[in-house]
Amino acid sequence: MNNWAQLEPVTAEALSVPRRRTVWWQAAALLALVAWLYASIISHLVLQWWNDPDFSHGFLVPAFSLFVLWHSRARLLRLTPTASVWGLFVLAFSLFVLVVGVLGAELFLSRISLLLLIAGLILLFLGKRYFRAVLFPLCFLVLMIPIPAIVFNQITFPLQILASRLAAVALPWLGVPVLREGNIIYLPAMTLEVAEACSGIRSLLSLVTIAIIYGYLVSSRKSTRILLALAAVPIAIAANSLRIIATGLLVEYWNPSMGEGFLHVFSGWLVFFAALGMLFLVRQVLTGKSPKSPRHGLRTFVESRERA
Repeated sequence: MNNWAQLEPVTAEALSVPRRRTVWWQAAALLALVAWLYASIISHLVLQWWNDPDFSHGFLVPAFSLFVLWHSRARLLRLTPTASVWGLFVLAFSLFVLVVGVLGAELFLSRISLLLLIAGLILLFLGKRYFRAVLFPLCFLVLMIPIPAIVFNQITFPLQILASRLAAVALPWLGVPVLREGNIIYLPAMTLEVAEACSGIRSLLSLVTIAIIYGYLVSSRKSTRILLALAAVPIAIAANSLRIIATGLLVEYWNPSMGEGFLHVFSGWLVFFAALGMLFLVRQVLTGKSPKSPRHGLRTFVESRERA
């Protein structure tokens, strides 16, 4: 009887090994199936990040989501997986969206179906608690998917007109006579066109992404994070308008070549860094604290996650 009692735990442990192997094989087979379904969709998405400057921030998005998951690993490991049948419905809907996107040649639907599929898998195998715990990094992944062309065009043109109007109002106050027709600004020295690339959409998307990351790292208050993300929109618009105004002043009082070429591109980088500085100042106003280095903010973030 004693011998049997001694053998029983060993038998249970031996039985758990094949079970673990089965789970790993099932997970590997599931990942292989997902990779087969979305290989071409993901490869085209990465190529668009690489080739389209408007969405080059896409590389940063999944990296930050993985970073958040890594620093939340202790809290996630404490959760008990409880499968949810709602995951099946989300999986079915994600596959439906995938089929519609592929048949309709709509890249946005095909790509967003991947996020729905991930959400369905988390619900199905890990449950609602895990889903709530990873909701932020999962939702953040939406920013890596380029906006549909029809929506993108509806955003860029109003931004072009807005930037042109602001420049046309400000430049006369600075001594530069202006005639504006739509997104065309006529100066005495030359004509400036606020093209799609100068609409500010690129800096707007990038700045919103960075604002969300920055808010998550330096503040634990949801209200501060939301306000930082919202503040990125007017900051990006104001910064782009200042760039056009500065270009008009340089063209009129210095050299018309300042309106094109390398110097024009370089001014865009300068204005973007200025926008980052404005975002930093907004954070100081919201928190009412003295400025701290980004390294201090990252250290505070890590310490708070370790305590959690």
